[in-house]
Amino acid sequence: MTGVPGGAMANQSYNLFCPTAMAAELLEPRWTMLILCEMGSGSRNFADIQRGVPGMSPSLLSRRLRGMEAAGLIMREDVPGTQKAHYLLTTKSQELLPIINELGHWAHRHLDSRVALDRLDDRMLMWNVRRKIVRTLLPQRRTVVEFLLDRDDGSAAKYWLIMRPGQETDLCSIGPKFDVDLYIVASLRDFTSAWMGHSRFETEIGAGRIKLIGDAALAQSLTRWMVRSCFATDQNVSADNPAAAARVRAV
Repeated sequence: MTGVPGGAMANQSYNLFCPTAMAAELLEPRWTMLILCEMGSGSRNFADIQRGVPGMSPSLLSRRLRGMEAAGLIMREDVPGTQKAHYLLTTKSQELLPIINELGHWAHRHLDSRVALDRLDDRMLMWNVRRKIVRTLLPQRRTVVEFLLDRDDGSAAKYWLIMRPGQETDLCSIGPKFDVDLYIVASLRDFTSAWMGHSRFETEIGAGRIKLIGDAALAQSLTRWMVRSCFATDQNVSADNPAAAARVRAV
């Protein structure tokens, strides 16, 4: 196939010289932009990238990474002494990231939030919540937060965040043998809505749709140490704001 940027990446060509058409050929293969976003958020190894795009099978992710490497969007670096590899963004893809992120902001502003909330995925949600924790605002000790999120189908998802000073936040789906400092209990829909900025934590907590049980100080400062999605527009809203704090309480 000629005239297609990164022919391994695209199944079809618009066969047009238009730069927009050529860019679309490069980025349209399913999952490409999501993989770039995940890598832009810091994921470098195969397992972490897959956790950020949980709808992909390992075999499909492998194929897509090979195609993205052929297209010059990523580089693969073998880890010496192992069979593992790191994947790095190229200059080309780093220049693309602000454009892709702005596309997300556009969709967040203009597309119906009810559509987004019909596509819930607790694995992807919690993987992204994990990376937005501000550990410097937590106690200088191990802090454990348990999430109990009720799915629309009646099942429940349980996750644990384990935060330690100077270490990356751990996300577990199997209960760790540690005491829990704070429990967060909500429906997956209500928690996702608040974290994504379709609603506000203060509103959901005040209405009892999100319950905080345990350490009162952690509950009061929730919206400081657990930063919402970058698509949420009022990041300056904090539970430490006196008016908002009155509505954020531990049960």
